[in-house]
Amino acid sequence: MTASTNTQNHASVESEDLAPRSSFFARQESTILGTISVVSFLFFWEYAVHAKWVNAIFTSSPLRIIAAGTNMVKEGTIWQDMATSGLEFGLGFGLATIIGVPMGILMGWYRRLNAVFEPFVNALYATPRIALLPLIVIWFGIDLGSKVAIVFLSTVFPILVNTMVGIRTVDRDFVKVARSFGASDRQLFLTVALPSSVPFLLTGLRLGLGHALIGIVVGEMYGATSGIGYMMSIAGATFQTDRVMVGIIIIAASGMIMTQMLKMIEMRFEKWRVDSRG
Repeated sequence: MTASTNTQNHASVESEDLAPRSSFFARQESTILGTISVVSFLFFWEYAVHAKWVNAIFTSSPLRIIAAGTNMVKEGTIWQDMATSGLEFGLGFGLATIIGVPMGILMGWYRRLNAVFEPFVNALYATPRIALLPLIVIWFGIDLGSKVAIVFLSTVFPILVNTMVGIRTVDRDFVKVARSFGASDRQLFLTVALPSSVPFLLTGLRLGLGHALIGIVVGEMYGATSGIGYMMSIAGATFQTDRVMVGIIIIAASGMIMTQMLKMIEMRFEKWRVDSRG
């Protein structure tokens, strides 16, 4: 009897010890699996280069990329390129947000205003931005203005269209209830329209973020004197694959960081949206 009781107690203690561990791995499963897959890929990539399965001139390797990035940091040129691209991104994306969000709200809310501007929005949205590069360079030159214009045109339409769709999908019952309580247009926008359109608006910002990064690289490759895209263009023309990969990693890392920041903002606004409806 005593032995059976001790065995049960021992088993319960073991189960209690294992429970936190299993819950921890359950919570971190995605992070752990993602880390393992990335590390395995990097090891395989490095081994494939050393085993000469692929040509290092065209593919580089993780260690060579790290070495190239370290040299670029020591040279100091990478900081100027990052500052130039960051300024172009900030101005273009900021301007697109300032213009795209209000225009999307107004076009989604006012039918006549939408009828006036929709043909122009549809035409420019459907036109590949790269087709406008020659005109943009002619109008703005190869300095800062042309890159900001490219980033702006690449970003503003995803933001505008998603915001407009978000306003159009506002539940009309909420609008009727707000109107019945005598809500003004300003109150209607703040308490009904904006909270309902927040998911669409933030989706537009996330889409615009990707388009903005593409616009920076394409614009600087087409005509520039500095920037990450310009550096990648020069490195690619001289078969410096390591430096090209450094530029790609910088762009990708920047996109991941800013996307994560937008996700955090989305979580904050989701709480505000629920509270405003409650």
